[in-house]
Amino acid sequence: MDAATGPEHKLIVAVDVDSLDAARKLIDELKPLARWFKIGFELFTREGPAAAHLVKNAGASLFLDLKFHDIPNTVRGAVKSALALGADMMTLHASGGAAMLRAGREAAQEAGRDDAILLGVTVLTHFAEKDFNAIFASTRKVEDSVLALARVAREGGMNGVVASARELPAIKRAIARDFVVVTPGIRLPGAGKDDQTRVVTPEQAIKDGADFIVVGRPITAAKDPLAACDEVLRRMADV
Repeated sequence: MDAATGPEHKLIVAVDVDSLDAARKLIDELKPLARWFKIGFELFTREGPAAAHLVKNAGASLFLDLKFHDIPNTVRGAVKSALALGADMMTLHASGGAAMLRAGREAAQEAGRDDAILLGVTVLTHFAEKDFNAIFASTRKVEDSVLALARVAREGGMNGVVASARELPAIKRAIARDFVVVTPGIRLPGAGKDDQTRVVTPEQAIKDGADFIVVGRPITAAKDPLAACDEVLRRMADV
């Protein structure tokens, strides 16, 4: 699906639940509005490929967020397996290096899936700058680290990156306007950050040029997930 169309094609709902039954209920409830669903570690580890099949059987697009990070040959095989499940978008850690990322891109080409969106993961959105720098013995700003990893992703043939919307404008300026940026860490105005640190509202992310936004708990933990999904879409459309 083209990220340049309406807000419903830019919103990815994170199905971060712990059972297939809960995932099925959520997808069935939201599929009148949502076009993309993200399957991550929690559900995939428990339920495996069946979780991916739920999304595809609902007629939606699948973002398989497993953040591949290994030697190039292993990542090549993982990407092939993800594509065989019908993944339309997936994540690979940019810190794995350009050679690892290129192996993933080559796997997509070999599978005849040039349409699949491969994303490099930059700096996870729960990191504050001081924490990130302490772990990686760095003194540079988070934005500089994100840009460095975005350049690695570009070199490795990725379509784009996953990054906080706070770094989004800098990525678009430094890399290219058509370099896809998917932004997690989305929260509604006045809501708590949960375990995220670098968060923005849906409207701010779209205003800053996000190609897709990933929204989890503001929708999935709401009393009325469908109404919450509609609110997010309306905020996106207002921009």
